[in-house]
Amino acid sequence: MGRKSLTDVRQKEIIRSFYRVARKIGLENTSIAKVADEMGISNGLVMHYFKTRDDLLIGLNEYILERHLNIITSRENGVIDSWESLENLIKNLFSRKWNRYFDDGVFYSCYALIYRKKDFNESFRNYLESLHRVLYDKLKEARAGGVICNENLEELTEIIFALIDGAYYYLGMFTDREQAYEKQVNLYIKHTLSLFITA
Repeated sequence: MGRKSLTDVRQKEIIRSFYRVARKIGLENTSIAKVADEMGISNGLVMHYFKTRDDLLIGLNEYILERHLNIITSRENGVIDSWESLENLIKNLFSRKWNRYFDDGVFYSCYALIYRKKDFNESFRNYLESLHRVLYDKLKEARAGGVICNENLEELTEIIFALIDGAYYYLGMFTDREQAYEKQVNLYIKHTLSLFITA
C-alpha cells in the first residue's frame, strides 16, 4: 500500500479541525478563519487546500461517510454467516454507535444543506448510496450463507435504511438510558428482523 501524499494528510487534518470547530460552535458558524485559528495556521494555507467553504463542506461529507462506514464494516460485524451475526448487524445499525463516529448536531446540519446546495446534495446522495451498497453486500453475504432467502435485496436495503434514518432522527430526542429509548430501539430492531425470510 502506497503512502498518502502530504496533500491528502493536510486536507484530512483541516477537515478534522473543521469538524471539531463545528462541534463546538455549530456548522453554520464555522468559517475558514475559525478553522485556521483552531489549527494555528493562516487562512491562506487552509484555502490552498480548500478554495471555498463549500469545498470544505464536501470534504466533511466524505469524512462523515468514512466514519459511518466503520459501523457496517467493523470487525465486530464480520461475515454475516448466521442469524446471530445478522441480528448483531441490525442491532449495531440501530445503536448509538453512530455517535462514536460522528456528532449528530454536525451531521444534521450537513443534512440540511442538501436543500440549499446542489453540489452538497450530490455529495450527500453519493454518501447515502455508498452506505446502502455496503449494507446490500452484507445482505448478499447472508443470502449466500443461507441465513436469509429474500429475493429483492435492493428493495430490502432501501426499506432498512428508511427505518434506520427515521428511527435515528426520532431517537435523538432521548438519552440512551431512558426506558422509552430502549423500548423504541427494540421495536425497530424487531420489525427490521421480521423483514427477513428464513428457510
